[in-house]
Amino acid sequence: MQREEMIAAIDSPGQIWDVIVIGGGATGLGAALEATTRGHRTVLVESHDFAKGTSSRSTKLVHGGVRYLRQGQIGMVRQSLRERERLLNNAPHIVHPLQFVIPSYTTAGSWYYYAGLKTYDFLAGRTQFPGARLLSRQQVTDSLPTLNEAKLRGGVLYSDGQFDDSRLAISLARTIAEHKGIVLNYTPVISMVHQGGKLTGVVVLDKESGREISLQGRVIVNATGVFADEIMNLDEESSPEVPHHGEPVVMPSQGSHLVLDRSFLPGDAAMMIPETRDGRVLFAIPWHNHLLFGTTDLPVESVTFDPRPLEEEVEYLIEYAGMYLSKKPTESDILSQFSGLRPLVRSESAGKSTASLSREHEIRTSPSGLISIIGGKWTTYRHMGEQLIDLAEKVGDLKARPSQTATLPIHGAPVMGKDKSLSSDDEFLNVYGNDVDDLRLLSEKDPSLGKCLHPRLPYLASQVVWAARHEMARTVEDVLARRTRALFLDAQAALACAPQVASLLTQVLGTSESWKQEQIDSFEKLARGYCPRANG
Repeated sequence: MQREEMIAAIDSPGQIWDVIVIGGGATGLGAALEATTRGHRTVLVESHDFAKGTSSRSTKLVHGGVRYLRQGQIGMVRQSLRERERLLNNAPHIVHPLQFVIPSYTTAGSWYYYAGLKTYDFLAGRTQFPGARLLSRQQVTDSLPTLNEAKLRGGVLYSDGQFDDSRLAISLARTIAEHKGIVLNYTPVISMVHQGGKLTGVVVLDKESGREISLQGRVIVNATGVFADEIMNLDEESSPEVPHHGEPVVMPSQGSHLVLDRSFLPGDAAMMIPETRDGRVLFAIPWHNHLLFGTTDLPVESVTFDPRPLEEEVEYLIEYAGMYLSKKPTESDILSQFSGLRPLVRSESAGKSTASLSREHEIRTSPSGLISIIGGKWTTYRHMGEQLIDLAEKVGDLKARPSQTATLPIHGAPVMGKDKSLSSDDEFLNVYGNDVDDLRLLSEKDPSLGKCLHPRLPYLASQVVWAARHEMARTVEDVLARRTRALFLDAQAALACAPQVASLLTQVLGTSESWKQEQIDSFEKLARGYCPRANG
């Protein structure tokens, strides 16, 4: 997956792509993988980096959505649970089962949650995820050692999936490339091309060279999440024959998370807080040897690629963490804090609340032929991609071909029949799957690359070089936010790593000293928004 080769592949006048996908998040990657594995000539363009937006800022769960049962969204839950199983099979190096405990402070509450979770198990059908069971008070405290035990009566244990979102995105991009698809980061769409009111192509800007490149396509998919309205508007502005689609279709909702030291909730189990005063479900989840706590659900007016948690969100999360944990966190304990924007389908009946809005997706086709998708979630990325390309084959008059992705291994998935285990010392390398031996070779050839970037982080210098050579990382942020998760785990430690990462990237990419300093300065500004402690 070399960016220079990808640019050369699209820079060929006269060629016509079957499918052009705009957006390099979960949904866009799912659509591009679906299209290319069906044999359609496919190119995906992303304005920033893969998974730069919402798709690297999730709660890291592959799940049906327990709370959606209560909202009556049975079909979505069933479909999500089916996709959960497929993801575990197709990407076992990135997705794994995780046990969740719901503490209950009334006996009736335990039975209520248990009944709901047995329904969840029923909808899942035959699965690799263990079923729900009731827990005694002692079993709950054994599983959640730092839980506030006051008035605790018991609880329920159930299982769902956990994953590393941006690592799955990078593995999907590599899978697309392996199937001869083109994936490009840092190539925003700046205009659209029409003939007789029909969309026939796009013009993209290669941010690195400053060149504009025209792409012709039989069908174009808008999978830009919270930015879907902007692409729909661009389609309309590019041709006077395309009518306006009316009011915005996306209602963005901000979800924020706090990352704390693992000591706040040691053990292997996660905790679900089933109900808050605003109707949210909160999770306290062990993730990469840290504790992830969230998420909020706050409607926002404007969208940005790098949203920041509001003070009220941080206070809200700290308050609930303090209510449920005996070791009560304060703002000074936050190692990192981050936000993501959910691209919910707008509904006037929702008013100012987004917690009650459906998480189901909606697909629209404009009069010009632009296919846009709004809503959805990581767990159902493959299903959404399948639906998009089914429609794209009709809109673009492409040959209809069956989906190949339900059982398609994602790049790095261990080969069946071979040893899948890695030593516990290398647990943080599991996300590389069967690439891990090649990654280790870098350190064997150059021992300096086998050293950790920071004492509080597990990441090695070799991972920086690997990211630049094989995963299309182009900036310090790409490496520390998405190829590794340093920025999301410990912003201050990530900030300290920036000069070394910039130096390594300069060597691999052949950039200048001035570029290196610009990268350090840019990342420093970014990291200070992820943690108050990084402001010291």
